[in-house]
Amino acid sequence: MLRITDRITIEDWELTEQFTRASGPGGQNVNKVSSAVELRFEAARSPNLPGPVKARLRRLAGRRWTTEGAVVIQCDETRSQPRNREIARDRLAALVKQATVKPKPRIPTRPTLGAKRRRLKAKKVRGEVKALRGRVDGEE
Repeated sequence: MLRITDRITIEDWELTEQFTRASGPGGQNVNKVSSAVELRFEAARSPNLPGPVKARLRRLAGRRWTTEGAVVIQCDETRSQPRNREIARDRLAALVKQATVKPKPRIPTRPTLGAKRRRLKAKKVRGEVKALRGRVDGEE
């Protein structure tokens, strides 16, 4: 069981781990030991995640969200299979925890009169600079 918050936990049946051979350092060990982990979390079917959290998780996961509604996290950072497994679980927990945070609603505002005046003044100054770039008529 993976505890995210006080109310949200991920059960073991919702997680699937698959181990593959990793690229990178390890010498001859790379060719023998399956140390890379692919952690799959069936987020769409999870009864422990509320609807809004699932929607935010889908947006945050991006390409890691599959068409079946699962989040796939891969890790092959270390030579140790248990360490890679732990890193993948930590990443999943961090992603779900980030999805639990409700975004602050944006309150649209209008520019102040001073801001409008400063903007127009800057545009006028810039226009004058550009106007001075024309050809120079010499007195001959």
